[in-house]
Amino acid sequence: MAVSVQIMTVPMRVGRSPDPGSERYEVKHRSTPSASGTGAGRAADGARSATGAGRGTAAGAGRGTAAGAAQGYDPDARWLTLLMHAAFFLLLGASLTRFLLRHPGEARTPWIIALSLALAVLYVLGPVLGTRPTPRSLVWLGVLVAVWMVVVVLAPSFAWCAVPLFFTGLRILPPRAALALVVLLTLFVVAAQLRLAQGFDPNLILAPPAVAVIATAVFVHMRRQAEYQRELSERQRELIDDLLRTRRELAATERREGTLAERQRLSMEIHDTLAQGLSSQQMLLQAADRTWDADPATARRHVRTATGIAERNLAEARRFVHDLAPADLAEGGGLEAALHALAARETAQAQGRLTIRCHVEGERHSPLPDRTQSALLRIAQGALANVKEHAHATEAALTLTHLDDRVVLDIADNGRGFTPTGATRTTGSVRGHGLPAIRARLSQLGGTLTVESVPGEGTVLSAAVPLAPVTPPTAAKDPR
Repeated sequence: MAVSVQIMTVPMRVGRSPDPGSERYEVKHRSTPSASGTGAGRAADGARSATGAGRGTAAGAGRGTAAGAAQGYDPDARWLTLLMHAAFFLLLGASLTRFLLRHPGEARTPWIIALSLALAVLYVLGPVLGTRPTPRSLVWLGVLVAVWMVVVVLAPSFAWCAVPLFFTGLRILPPRAALALVVLLTLFVVAAQLRLAQGFDPNLILAPPAVAVIATAVFVHMRRQAEYQRELSERQRELIDDLLRTRRELAATERREGTLAERQRLSMEIHDTLAQGLSSQQMLLQAADRTWDADPATARRHVRTATGIAERNLAEARRFVHDLAPADLAEGGGLEAALHALAARETAQAQGRLTIRCHVEGERHSPLPDRTQSALLRIAQGALANVKEHAHATEAALTLTHLDDRVVLDIADNGRGFTPTGATRTTGSVRGHGLPAIRARLSQLGGTLTVESVPGEGTVLSAAVPLAPVTPPTAAKDPR
């Protein structure tokens, strides 16, 4: 199962990919059991590690950005605030300098200087009180505006300090109160400019409102952008939480499916090896018990054969503990040698009642995967167990055929046969666990099982496993 989850948000992106098209999270489901016993475990571990790595990337990049926006951090607003602070002190200094140059030595000059310093000190206290409409910040804003009005009445050149005050009022007050303050400040600026003018000038009446409208529009636009960013960050955090929850669910599902697949594989392994061996030991020991008094030599022969089966089962059990690989394959020689050893061992254990031959046809073009070898050997063991238990055959043959695109294992016997039903051909629903287990193994490898049988004429099982195409190596080009 492959799951691809993609989240892209604008203007912030989840992840660190430089290309928006690559901003996706992919979890590969590898719960199909492999030939080794740790296949499903590796799949679950891979999912867990992918989940952990993805969680670190998504949570670190996405949540860090989103949390900053949610806490009110807006780089554009910060720079605009600094710009307005600088503009206020620049306009205040320029207005004071202009007044001192044009009105030196007047009686109101000390008052203008004192009020200018008070205005500067009050403005500096603003960032300490914050931008929320608290009682202290509202009192501070009222005192600041009142002092500015007094200064403007005494010296109209201080009127243009109202522009930074527009921004301060819009930032602290509610919308209607802020607009009322902007209108009041604008009227003071217009009145101050008319006092400074020698005659009537339409620009002095139109310019201050235009500046006020522009300043208000810029601030309102920035506030809406900040709100949009906060809403966007909230949605982004929700999407990140959904993504992390989905990853956890996928990892849990993969672990469950990997566990179930591993249990199924182990049940087939145990049926084809330990269960069949224990069944043979039981029959041999029962036969030895029946003939112990009448024919001690035959009874001892049955006991020795059961002992040999027990040794093989012990070897298989140790292999289960080690890596769950078939013991015959672990001895070296590949699948061909393992099939020959299986045929010889089963023939010896049958004590003349069943003769099994093994043939290999064709040549291997490349080594068979360990998973394929293990599955075919288990299929041969299960099929021969069915032959001994149900077919009452005297001869059987294992034929391994290597073809260009697949490998085929045929198990034929001259037993009593049966009539394959529709259910048997499709699902393998016959008595016992043999044919269903064989079909399950082949389905995991993409192979097929064909059953041909006629009552009284024996049975042929044909298991075909496709091989991956081998790509010929390309010749290296001469760099010259």
